[in-house]
Amino acid sequence: MFKWLRFRWMSQRRETESRGQAGERLAERFLRQTHDFMLVAQNWRNPRDRRDEIDLVMMDGEVLVFVEVKTRTAEALVPGVYAVDRRKKRVMRRTIAAYLRGLKELPRTHRFDVVQVSWPEAGTHGEPEILHFEHVSLR
Repeated sequence: MFKWLRFRWMSQRRETESRGQAGERLAERFLRQTHDFMLVAQNWRNPRDRRDEIDLVMMDGEVLVFVEVKTRTAEALVPGVYAVDRRKKRVMRRTIAAYLRGLKELPRTHRFDVVQVSWPEAGTHGEPEILHFEHVSLR
């Protein structure tokens, strides 16, 4: 029985990870094509704490944009933008500070955005919905 539970848990985890990675690719393409952002880094990790990660680092003109991508199914109880809670914001402040410390030249300004990718309900066809939330507060 434990083997079966472990198999179910691992297969569900792989599916969630691949959906999340696909969501990040869609978000990056969406920002490049519809908002003319330029990709600087993807899945950047803090060298001091590898658990701290920034999904996308992009340039919007002269503004450095740190993007958290939240991938959800359409029937999810909590929309992606609300999943960026107080704890996640604290982690993002720390990770963004680490990223900025590693730059030779600081950008004029930077901001934090959230992109929510909502996959259609199971059993239905259609394209995922992508919502872009700019200037999300990290407080």
